[in-house]
Amino acid sequence: MTRLLDEIKDEIIEITDEVSTEYEITSILKKHPTETLVFTNIKQSDMNIISGICNTREKIAKSIDTTVDKITQNIIEATNNPTEIKNIKNVEEVYQHSEEANLSKIPVLKHYPNDKGKYITAGVVIAKDPQTKQTNASIHRMLVNADDELGIRIVPRQLYTYYKKCEEENKPLDIAIAIGLNPSTLLASTTSIPINDNELEVANTFKKGELNLVKCQTVDIEAPECEILLEGQILPHKRKSEGPFVDLTDTYDKIRDEPVIKLTRMHYKENPYYHAILPAGNEHKLLQGLPQEPRIFNSVKNTLPTVQNVVLTEGGCCWLHAVISIKKQTEGDAKNVLMAALSAHPSLKHCVIVDDDINIFDPVDVEYAIATRLKGDDDIIIIPKARGSSLDPVAQIDGTTTKVGIDATKSFHNLDDYERVSKQLED
Repeated sequence: MTRLLDEIKDEIIEITDEVSTEYEITSILKKHPTETLVFTNIKQSDMNIISGICNTREKIAKSIDTTVDKITQNIIEATNNPTEIKNIKNVEEVYQHSEEANLSKIPVLKHYPNDKGKYITAGVVIAKDPQTKQTNASIHRMLVNADDELGIRIVPRQLYTYYKKCEEENKPLDIAIAIGLNPSTLLASTTSIPINDNELEVANTFKKGELNLVKCQTVDIEAPECEILLEGQILPHKRKSEGPFVDLTDTYDKIRDEPVIKLTRMHYKENPYYHAILPAGNEHKLLQGLPQEPRIFNSVKNTLPTVQNVVLTEGGCCWLHAVISIKKQTEGDAKNVLMAALSAHPSLKHCVIVDDDINIFDPVDVEYAIATRLKGDDDIIIIPKARGSSLDPVAQIDGTTTKVGIDATKSFHNLDDYERVSKQLED
């Protein structure tokens, strides 16, 4: 049996003062945007809370044994080489506590006063296609409606497809919800992979074949070993109001009628750690946005094989802004890359292309490229009235936004004028 804290490779700050799950923990987390915090004295629960295990690129890189600049390549390699999972255990082998589902025992946070209620934010939902039995794992926000009931926000991807298939037959969809997963498994659950692939096998590649699954008791699901495991079903033809909820852009998402989960069973380890992701915090942004970078990279590489790297920036909520590094071969390469990137990630609003001597993870270096290599009338592409992201406040008016592409690469006509003298010492 493995414990979450054993897999955290960074320093942890322990908060031993008594704290409330309503607003107080949110306030503390906002003061520590890049640190890993553990709360061991929760007013409303005997369980602990952990947050911030994936709130920097450095932590994510360590979890998959690489460096920040190689995260994208490692994700691509893992998604191209999933590993079959052979370690499957029974609940009794992993969990000290197994009982009827009761969410009142779990320290689920209410983050802000205008939230609909308490939200599970780091729950990975595992489900199977009712026809093909293909497994999918994905993170969803879940609203606590009752001690054994959740509302779940689902968008049209695999889980939505599985649910609609069941709904057509008036049957519930079996699911498990894993809370308190190691960082690499969380990362894998957010990756964009072919529809017939299994995110948990990607996680197993990250774990070098050592990922453990747990066979649930009341549903036909094998879930990754975690601190807290919930079992249940998404009910057919049942909807309840969900939202408001703070999304990536630190603004409230819309209120919608969403499906309902009826919980049947819960399992948890001794003195468990409930993982809470702060809405619109770095952990939220990175887990949602960073796995899109390989998809953009692969698309751009088809346009320009000498693309070096892609980053969806934290300042752009890891969703709306990208910076792409290329080894420019001819004039016009950057413009082609811009068009490919904007197509690859439809939510992308502003994109900057830089040369490979610019550190795309350093916003100062990127701004330097814009300052010294951009000629506005030649190097800016403006696309008005394009479909925008549903998370972009600007796009709320009519669903459209203006997309901007910036070519901040050196011109071949006067290359010597761009030489950075300070780099001579680095060489």
